[in-house]
Amino acid sequence: MTRSVLAERSGLSGNTLMKVEQGHTRDPGVLKVAAICRALSVSIDALVRDAEHNQGRRKVTAMTHGIVSVGYEGRTIDDFVTDLVRAGVQTVADVRLNAISRKAGFSKTRLREALATAGIDYRHMRSLGNARENRRPFWEGRVEEGQRVFRETLQSPEAESSMVELSELAQDQIVAVLCYESDMDRCHRKVIIDAIADAAEVPVADLPT
Repeated sequence: MTRSVLAERSGLSGNTLMKVEQGHTRDPGVLKVAAICRALSVSIDALVRDAEHNQGRRKVTAMTHGIVSVGYEGRTIDDFVTDLVRAGVQTVADVRLNAISRKAGFSKTRLREALATAGIDYRHMRSLGNARENRRPFWEGRVEEGQRVFRETLQSPEAESSMVELSELAQDQIVAVLCYESDMDRCHRKVIIDAIADAAEVPVADLPT
């Protein structure tokens, strides 16, 4: 297949493909790799297995199920998706009240599309979002106050249903619980994650960079 044909099928520029082929792009990112894989009818999993075999390395995944905590603060969408793939995440549970963002790629539609490209499911669990009026306590260091108020919102039927869904997912696969703040201790998602980890006894980790 010529480079021009591959460019047309993958939606990438010929210049980008040339840099990848010649090794000038050290880490092209999972979205570009996924586009090339689709054009060549090769799965990302097969590509990774072949690469690891050729390098004489064996990938060891510490977690087979559980919760990965992640905030997209300071991340690009490409790096974000790449890190999720490396961590073995199968589903992203977005616990923002409103899944919109000024940061490119992290609004609901764009995020779902980027994740789908990497074979990752996306679920917006709006009922687990933190109300706007309860965000200031987390920003101002009154974390315990914010957590106490947020726990009350988890008593709604909608929130309880989402918690059950998230718990069941975490017992069967690796789920990333997503919000904005990079520090989980400054985010309401800690309440969600702690509650599920205690009840279902699933492992919890931060998304590595």
